[in-house]
Amino acid sequence: MSARVTTLALDRTALDEASLDQLFYGARTHTRWRDTPIEPAVLQRLYDMLKMAPTSANNQPMRVVFVASAEAKARLKPALAPGNVGKTMAAPVTAIVAHDLRFYDQLPKLMPQVDARAWFASQPPEAIERAASQGSAMQGAYLILAARALGLDCGPIGGFDKALLDAEFFPDGQWRSNFLVNLGYGDPSAVFPRNPRLAFEEACRIE
Repeated sequence: MSARVTTLALDRTALDEASLDQLFYGARTHTRWRDTPIEPAVLQRLYDMLKMAPTSANNQPMRVVFVASAEAKARLKPALAPGNVGKTMAAPVTAIVAHDLRFYDQLPKLMPQVDARAWFASQPPEAIERAASQGSAMQGAYLILAARALGLDCGPIGGFDKALLDAEFFPDGQWRSNFLVNLGYGDPSAVFPRNPRLAFEEACRIE
């Protein structure tokens, strides 16, 4: 580790409690939304923030479709599980978090110091799918944190027909959906009491 990196690490301080509350402790999954739009500039800033977080070999396999128009919502609706239709149609924006199966074609630009493309391009399709899916899931989590940092609320969703959605939004097969995130300004009166979490001793160990 360089002296510069060490100095930066030592100079950092923990976020204040209000920031931690916004990102984690007080953050909730929202299902009801205020009638407040999200400006395109906010979505652009959201991506500019999350793209700075790390991925394997800086491969950045996540691709996002921000479904915002009524026309795009109508295309999305048939793929949704029945219980997810109302909350998704009401959300100002729904992010389709997807991954690019040819993410490695960007690696000469993203990691020019080595031939990182060759690390992935020669792998069998199932290995490519696994790397792309894992990376996009990681970046999707960054998306949620970046959205909360910008004052947005989130409602992640896994209940949808991936084949149907992909046929509609990604017909060439190069991108594939991973999960959805409804974005907007949530109505706190509709949030259920928080369910329990596992304790450290139940989920972790130090060796």
